[in-house]
Amino acid sequence: MRISVIGCGYLGAVHAAAMADLGHTVVGVDVDEAKVASLSAARAPFFEPGLPEVLASATASGRLRFTTDFSAVEDADVHFVAVGTPQSAEGDAADMRFVDAAFGSLLERVKPGDVIVGKSTVPVGTAARLARLVAERAPEVTLAWNPEFLREGFAVKDTVSPDRLVYGVPGGEAGERAARILDGVYERAVAAGTPVIVTDYATAELVKVAANAFLATKISFINAMAEIAEATGADVTQLADAIGHDARIGRRFLNAGVGFGGGCLPKDIRAFSARARELGRGDAVRFLDEVDQINLRRRARVVELVREQAGGLAGVRVGVLGLAFKPHSDDVRDSPALDIAMRLADEGAIVTATDPQAIENARRRAPKVAYATSPEEAVAGADVVVLITEWPEFVGLDPEVIGRLVTRRSIIDGRNALDPAAWRAAGWEYHGLGR
Repeated sequence: MRISVIGCGYLGAVHAAAMADLGHTVVGVDVDEAKVASLSAARAPFFEPGLPEVLASATASGRLRFTTDFSAVEDADVHFVAVGTPQSAEGDAADMRFVDAAFGSLLERVKPGDVIVGKSTVPVGTAARLARLVAERAPEVTLAWNPEFLREGFAVKDTVSPDRLVYGVPGGEAGERAARILDGVYERAVAAGTPVIVTDYATAELVKVAANAFLATKISFINAMAEIAEATGADVTQLADAIGHDARIGRRFLNAGVGFGGGCLPKDIRAFSARARELGRGDAVRFLDEVDQINLRRRARVVELVREQAGGLAGVRVGVLGLAFKPHSDDVRDSPALDIAMRLADEGAIVTATDPQAIENARRRAPKVAYATSPEEAVAGADVVVLITEWPEFVGLDPEVIGRLVTRRSIIDGRNALDPAAWRAAGWEYHGLGR
């Protein structure tokens, strides 16, 4: 198929490359000239495992190209809109300017029979509003909504081999045709038996935000239990193991620590709450406000633990292991790790941080923090070490070797990822969260 992808940020670049890898002819369109130049040279402008290889092979094959020229979409029949929906500067709601601008430009170029497919995470009701716009300006074009469920670090795999496909389509023949076309786009996944849910616009929009809200709630639930465990001497990790054996609950995402971050969960649950209030149903999701607050409290708790361990923060040397919001990513948007490093520096600590991929992104946001290229350099002379992003190279550090570099053997495990017995045996004062 001939496909265009509007917006070549994280979602769009991955989607465009993956679609070309599946055999489609794809053009990616973005207003950012530097981003387009990088992608055109098969260089990913962000870190995502597997993406450079897919970009290189798809570009070399001639099936994938990137441009700033919006007229390039005229050669495509299926148009994916994958622009960002960041949190509004004025409040919690999603900023829809980029989605609206993309649709405005696209509707000047589409032709009868084309299908526009929304992939951006949007407030429920957006697709219906845009469908009315499409009907007014391009009545022979159909709008579908196809939410993404990408995990950073596994985005290419999740695009090529998704765990489910959701199509939000209008009723009648137009919707049936749009669903058939999407089946053709995802032919390999459909043939492999991937579940396909064909539904209405509102349900498709809600699937994405409801999934993120549920994951955020599960993470904050176990972190709330960590607060109780710390007050009572219980071990939240063993608690999670025990309740995780219940098939109704499950063990995944019951890992207590500093909580969630990134460009999706925090802003999506806030936007969901904001939209519910607009609909007069704010009470239904009021619990999400507490989910958000629990998440933020865990960051403050780590700062407080450093203060307790060091007897204050002014002049204390802190080695921070991790800056990205999760391993296998360079994303520092709403990152608990970077937030904690910044809070410590703001309170007078001398912070040196490291991360395998996120240093340059962090440096632009947090100039008060010093940066090191290795964990050994980051912890040298430290009074307290804080592990916040559980990169394998940090989890696998030898406590005895690292112990020779620090001023004081004191570590705070913000992800409960280390073996407490091994670190204590090496003479470290170990403190996990909720353990």
